Amino acid sequence: MKKLIILSGAGMSAESGISTFRDAGGLWDKYPVEQVATPEGFKANPALVLDFYNQRRKQLLKVKPNRGHELVAELEHKFDVTVITQNVDNLHERAGSSKVIHLHGELTKVCSSNNPDDPRYIKELKPEEYIVKMGDLADDGSQLRPYIVWFGEAVPKIEVAADYVMQADIFLIIGTSMNVYPAAGLLNYVPQSAKVYLIDPNDVNVATGRSIEVIKKGASAGMEELLTRLEE
Repeated sequence: MKKLIILSGAGMSAESGISTFRDAGGLWDKYPVEQVATPEGFKANPALVLDFYNQRRKQLLKVKPNRGHELVAELEHKFDVTVITQNVDNLHERAGSSKVIHLHGELTKVCSSNNPDDPRYIKELKPEEYIVKMGDLADDGSQLRPYIVWFGEAVPKIEVAADYVMQADIFLIIGTSMNVYPAAGLLNYVPQSAKVYLIDPNDVNVATGRSIEVIKKGASAGMEELLTRLEE
């Protein structure tokens, strides 16, 4: 079975109604990144940061995977699929994808603020636990924080992701600007023999000399077209 590796970004979930950070009117317009997505912001005002992610979890309860997510999951019938996502939502899993690597963390999980990557203190929240408050502690006694890779923090799963990318027969980029590193650098690990596709309604400037088949559509329509191309 051919290995199909997918790198997904914010455009993957936009059709589901999840705000993207970089678009006009996106989340960064309402909250300066320094306040809600850096270790320094959490140190300065942990209550504001907790509330920001509480609101984002509440939004998760109102949205559903879109057809693009569902078609990604359906690819597992024909390919050995691994999804590497920059998204922190759980829509790939809810659509049925069984192998998902979250580069930037997971919104539905919390962790220790002293040791964010220590697996002993990473906890999956049930929907009734989505509101995290000051004084809610990890098992090491520190304040619980979102299990999110903030700006300025290392991306612990990037090496695992690179290992998968190096085995790709087909590499699909969907809904990402390819401006966010280290994720954008994963393209450098794709074997020369692999076919590369890119689905995005916008022009994406990918700094590479290799051939990329571009499908200039949103996630759902783009995935429909990709399935047709893969069957040719």
